[in-house]
Amino acid sequence: MGNRLSKIYTRTGDDGTTGLGNGERVPKESLRVEAYGEVDELNSTLGLILSSEDLQPDIADCLTRIQNQLFDLGGELCIPDTTVITKDTVTGLERTLDDFNAELPPLKDFVLPGGTPVAAHCHLARTVCRRAERCVWSLARNENVNENSLKYLNRLSDLLFVMARYINTQAGNDEPLWKHQQ
Repeated sequence: MGNRLSKIYTRTGDDGTTGLGNGERVPKESLRVEAYGEVDELNSTLGLILSSEDLQPDIADCLTRIQNQLFDLGGELCIPDTTVITKDTVTGLERTLDDFNAELPPLKDFVLPGGTPVAAHCHLARTVCRRAERCVWSLARNENVNENSLKYLNRLSDLLFVMARYINTQAGNDEPLWKHQQ
């Protein structure tokens, strides 16, 4: 069992630094801290989706599993040279994506974010995921980052897009489609 937090504030960050999981102190605005902060924000958006009372059980189970994986990913980013996300983690996400996508009609137009409130929140989570991915890539340009973590975030944004489509389809809603203004 890991350490238990008995006191939430420590005052150690009052100087503009924060502690990584390996004990190293870094500036709060470092790319590493920014990267795991973005992953934490993504995890929070999934929590928002999971708070919906009309969430389908298959989506809830999937997002709960992903929240735990994102917590692992955040820990991985917080402790340099640590690997938690594996190729199997990415493959599992791809299988889940394929399963949801198999239930959908072929995509012929660009989809606008929207539809049901849960689908709209999935689109929001997708954009937060893309931002987290960009931030982790910025970190990877300067420091070692597990390549599977980068792949995981890329697949997760795709999965969140497919989930939004799946949720709208299951609800019997037409997807909001982009209409080019000429």
